[in-house]
Amino acid sequence: MNNKRNIYQDFEHPFAQFVRIVGKGKSGARSLTYDEAYQAFSMILNNEVLDVQLGAFLMLLRVKEESVDELAGFVQATRDQLNFKALDVDLDWSSYAGKRKHYPWFLLSALTLAKHGYNVVMHGASGHTLNRLYTEQALQYLGYPICQSDSDVEQQLQHCHFAYLPLDVISPILSDLIGLRNIMGLRSPIHTLARLINPFNAKATMQAIFHPAYRCSHQQAAFKLGFAHSAVIKGEGGEFERNPDAKTLICGIKDGQMYEYELPKLTDNRSPSEEMLDLAVFKAVWEGQQAHDYGEIAITETMGIALYTMGVCDDYPSAMQKARELWQTRGRV
Repeated sequence: MNNKRNIYQDFEHPFAQFVRIVGKGKSGARSLTYDEAYQAFSMILNNEVLDVQLGAFLMLLRVKEESVDELAGFVQATRDQLNFKALDVDLDWSSYAGKRKHYPWFLLSALTLAKHGYNVVMHGASGHTLNRLYTEQALQYLGYPICQSDSDVEQQLQHCHFAYLPLDVISPILSDLIGLRNIMGLRSPIHTLARLINPFNAKATMQAIFHPAYRCSHQQAAFKLGFAHSAVIKGEGGEFERNPDAKTLICGIKDGQMYEYELPKLTDNRSPSEEMLDLAVFKAVWEGQQAHDYGEIAITETMGIALYTMGVCDDYPSAMQKARELWQTRGRV
């Protein structure tokens, strides 16, 4: 590392300009343009950046919060370096937060859609935040394989209409960067942009945020990236899961037009957190051997948002009704 730094004692490193743009003080700093963001992130993906520059760049962005142009530029740079097969995917579902207080009910929403023939690709990362249950763990417990290539994804979609692809398969570099969460003590823009990758150009995409301020930036970045059907919500625990205990504002895109729609709170009191996340209980609910009032509301409501986003239903009330029907008939297909 020291030798690499010494090379640049006599001339400026090409990436230094991007650190300077976002870090030049309160009056001198600004956001990157789309083209600058695209160029900067392409350099990061190509390992053309020193570690000290990368750490400084990510944390400066974290302090100021990434702009829509920055986010879209980062995502497009990532998408342009992918070389996956063209697959027929109905819904791209990002899952990067993990769950702590409640089971990953959203996963049963996705699997129910797959049971009824909708092709769903979920992608995510596990282990970057301590003491959370990640989708990958829950899927393995239910007996679903974790894909390691686009060929695996293709095979799983043909077999059961659902596939899960880890971030380290999509981009090892992004996986390493998201893993810095426990080193830096803070999330970075990687947590945001990973949700928007949509590696197989699915017809519809869904992303969840934890902090409400990111809801509109996700929506606008998806719009800038040309996504015609998309939904962003503040999901339970940061996953795309409707929280019945709160109003849910959906910042979406329908037929290429941005919209907002608010779903009402459904419970009188805050539902208690689980004392422990016993996956045997989770599996029993999935297999119809056990009921769970909170969980089944979260499942059907989340699925309803997905059905509307995919264009299966023309309005949210009918989407919620169809979701309840799909959940009740999941064991018959």
